Amino acid sequence: MKRVLSGIQPSGKLTLGNYIGALQNFVALQHEHECYFMVVDLHAITVPQEPAALREQTESVAALFIAAGIDPSKASVFLQSHVPAHSELGWLLTTQTYMGELERMTQFKDKSAGKDSIGAGLFVYPSLMAADILLYNTDLVPVGDDQKQHLELTRDLAQRFNHKYGDTFKIPEPYIPKVGARIMSLDDASKKMSKSNPNPGSYIALLDSPDDIRKKFARSTTDSGREVVFDTQNKPEISNLMTIYANCSGLTIGEVAARYEGQGYGQFKKDLAEQVVNVLEPLQEKYRTIRASGEISRILREGAERVGSVADTTLRSVKERMGFLI
Repeated sequence: MKRVLSGIQPSGKLTLGNYIGALQNFVALQHEHECYFMVVDLHAITVPQEPAALREQTESVAALFIAAGIDPSKASVFLQSHVPAHSELGWLLTTQTYMGELERMTQFKDKSAGKDSIGAGLFVYPSLMAADILLYNTDLVPVGDDQKQHLELTRDLAQRFNHKYGDTFKIPEPYIPKVGARIMSLDDASKKMSKSNPNPGSYIALLDSPDDIRKKFARSTTDSGREVVFDTQNKPEISNLMTIYANCSGLTIGEVAARYEGQGYGQFKKDLAEQVVNVLEPLQEKYRTIRASGEISRILREGAERVGSVADTTLRSVKERMGFLI
């Protein structure tokens, strides 16, 4: 089986966009490949974090992995910070990364825009992300549009290192999911639904109550007119809501359009909210059970132990080739 690696930052509440765009695919991939799924807590601290909040959110994200259907007996679930090789290889690869490459990263430009002072960690974290991937001889990396540039840098660094020090790293390939979609903000369909958006009405958090979900969809932005028609160019807002409906109901976009032909936005948005509630209520119940059981600590410890030996083997090879005494 090919090895798949992906991770999610614990820097805010996971959203419906994370579930449809990432977690659903993680669940499907675990039956087809050897999967390593991380909570990337070291990446989270590239921007300021309150310690108690970071601890809580890290455990929450790990529990949501399991609640969404990731089986820790099939896939390794672990914290990035629990495998020290990530930090060490991250530094070694930072020394192989050029300033110009990091300056071109669009995520750095976006996150640093308008700020007087920017931490060095935010600038160099693409090298740590490369280490995350290359540590495990990863074959496939599920990526969205916002991460393609980082994977390209990872591939460049692997090829550069192999050319300079000898064949060491496997060159990872992007994985384009068979299912899932890019879910956009409820208040602006030109922007991705994001847990970092300061407007809580712009996203559905996975742990939102049913009443909050209904209110958010009722207030969600729609286009002029009243036709439930999928047209991303002329009707991006309703097209985004139709995408969510299709993913949560199992219907095709065409079937959603046919169901609401001539009905207008009101009934569609009410029914959409119920579709999402029906998906998230069982997930939330499982989440509460997992958190109450205290099993997350064991799952994360065992996951880190499984992947740690792979990471340590890669790190040792890298250090030997670079000339370090072992």
